[in-house]
Order: sequence, then structure tokens, then C-alpha cells
Amino acid sequence: MSDLIKLININKSFASHKKIKVLKKITYKFKKGKIYSLMGPSGSGKSTLLNLISLIDRPTSGSISIDNRFIDFKDLNKNDNLRANKIGIIYQQDNLLPDFTALENIYLASLAVGKNKKLSVSKSHELLRKFGLSNRSDHYPSQLSGGEKQRVSIARALINDPQIILADEPTGSLDLNTAKQIFEILKKQLKPDRLIIFATHNRFFANKSDCLLEIVNGNIKTVNG
Repeated sequence: MSDLIKLININKSFASHKKIKVLKKITYKFKKGKIYSLMGPSGSGKSTLLNLISLIDRPTSGSISIDNRFIDFKDLNKNDNLRANKIGIIYQQDNLLPDFTALENIYLASLAVGKNKKLSVSKSHELLRKFGLSNRSDHYPSQLSGGEKQRVSIARALINDPQIILADEPTGSLDLNTAKQIFEILKKQLKPDRLIIFATHNRFFANKSDCLLEIVNGNIKTVNG
């Protein structure tokens, strides 16, 4: 079966002065081997949906299945392990640890899931080389350009060879030429047993996905794919 993620009747509300419904009865299947773009205006629920899929947040109601296993949102340890091993996350702001080098930022994500340090460091060097950053391995985030930091973020997301890559506005803070470079790097990470979902405001990048989705009135509308 090629479905990797299934959302079943997902609702998400937030309580402030009154209850705000952000996502409403979303049912959708994400398939392996495809790259999905997620569009919608600010506040439409793009980041909220990615946070639910990444298990950082939990739905108000409804079910999520990953690799044919329904998620128990009460089992925090199990979900943390699943996220660490199966899901790679890339943020608009790189979220790199400022007191660690590019190399350390990558391999620490591997050590966090109990991988061997020597092998983790070796794989991190390999990813830096792959992304043209071998000469930046000992540099701290403050010494890197925006594009370099985002390449380190992608490498960090890949270090545990995840099946699912989630990217929230990965090119949003970059100039157009750098954004194009980062997007091409991201797209090249797709393979038959992996899927990529990225949120964007940029229709130029959205149109390059296999499936363009829009969040309209709290639900997913398929534009193509």
C-alpha cells in the first residue's frame, strides 16, 4: 500500500476569548514517492496541519495513521521516538543550535535516537559534502549565510533517513535565487519510499510539486494531483 499518512476527520480548535476552529473535518491520504505543496493565507492552518502530522501537536478530534498504525496521542514517548526516527522537519527559521557547529547540529540529531557517534559524525560529513558545505563544518550558525543555514537544516532533517519530510516555508526568508537552490535540494530528497510535504506562500514553488493542496475554510482542496 502506497499511503504513508492518513488523516481521518481531523479537527483542530484553539481556545482564546472564544473557540477558534482552524482545521475542520480533514480527511486525506498522502502517498509515498510524492512531493506535496500546501498553500493558504497566513492563519489558514498550514503550520497547524504540519504540527499535527509531525506529532508535535494533537488534533482536537479525528485520527492520524502513519504507516498503517494509528497514533495514540497519549503515548508521548512512543510518538517522540516515531518523530525522531521517521520524520524530518525543516523550519522557515533554521532553528539551529547557536552554540554548536554545523557538523554538531547535524549529528546531534542522530545521537538523540541512540545512533553510534562515529557513524553519525561520518554521515554528517557526507551530508555536508553532498550539499557543498564541507568547508563550513566547523562554522557556527552565526557564521553562515541564510542559504547555508537552510542547507544544514535539510541535512539535519535527513540524518536519520526519515520516510516523511515536513518543511514549513523552507524558502520563505531567502532571496529568490537562494530559494530556488534550496527548493531544488529539497526536491532531490524525494525517493519511492519517502514523501515530502512543504508549506509555502509561493505558487512558483507550489506548482513544482506532484500535488498542490490548498487549505480553504479549514479543509484541504486538491488543486492538482
